[in-house]
Amino acid sequence: MKLKGRNKISPEFSMASMTDIVFLLLVFFMLTSSVPNALDLLLPKAKGKSTNVQNVSVSINKKLEYFMDSQKINPEFLETELKRKLKGQESPTIILRAEEGVPIEKAVTVMDIANRNNFKVILAVRPE
Repeated sequence: MKLKGRNKISPEFSMASMTDIVFLLLVFFMLTSSVPNALDLLLPKAKGKSTNVQNVSVSINKKLEYFMDSQKINPEFLETELKRKLKGQESPTIILRAEEGVPIEKAVTVMDIANRNNFKVILAVRPE
């Protein structure tokens, strides 16, 4: 009587499927990871909801340097550049990122520009 089975289990391992999985994971993480398009600012804390609508970002750091979408800009030309960038937008919105410790007058200047031109302003904060 023959008790031994015909099918032998092979102890070999194929690396092809493992490489496919690693490649797919690499592609997935490359697509989902995003490089932030922002300056390294320490924003003030506040409670509230965050939004994803963003037309133009205006940042002010502690050295009182102004940045529009990560590009340094002279404060004198801020209004004309904002008008140029937001021209033709249905609901023009400015994300104001004022670093903690920046005098409130500097943030109010940007808000005043937005008010004169009927732009919406969202003050960016970091969650508590």
